[in-house]
Amino acid sequence: MNYWLMKSEPDVFSIDDLKKKGVSGWDGVRNYQARNYMRQMKIGDLVFFYHSNAKPPAIVGIMTVVREAYPDPTQFDPKSDYFDSRSPTDNPRWSQVDVRYQETFARALSLDDLRGMPILSKMVLLHRGRLSVQPVMVGEWEAIVIAGRTGR
Repeated sequence: MNYWLMKSEPDVFSIDDLKKKGVSGWDGVRNYQARNYMRQMKIGDLVFFYHSNAKPPAIVGIMTVVREAYPDPTQFDPKSDYFDSRSPTDNPRWSQVDVRYQETFARALSLDDLRGMPILSKMVLLHRGRLSVQPVMVGEWEAIVIAGRTGR
């Protein structure tokens, strides 16, 4: 099993939206490195849900990958904000995965909270902050889950 972090702006799609839907496609990723990470995801992988562009930005809960990467249909929809006229239908440029809501943390963990945890000093989030999909190391995962569930 692998661990990941995926970002969404809460006014676009929040953890509460995912909780209501239960399962959702994670569409609209338009960064090649983030896309490549999604293409590595396997069913059962666990993912932190990160509210970006929020006050404060924070890890707010956990979701599970329930469908591996497949073509993101928004790239072919001219009405979509994520339309990509250069993406060939026979070899789509962009992918998405499906995720299932798992839990909301007792306490959202802000960037300041995360920076204050020495075990996270090498976490991708703290060094490549703009990347919308990124890997999380096992020790980082464990520390964040404990902090999010217990509020400490």
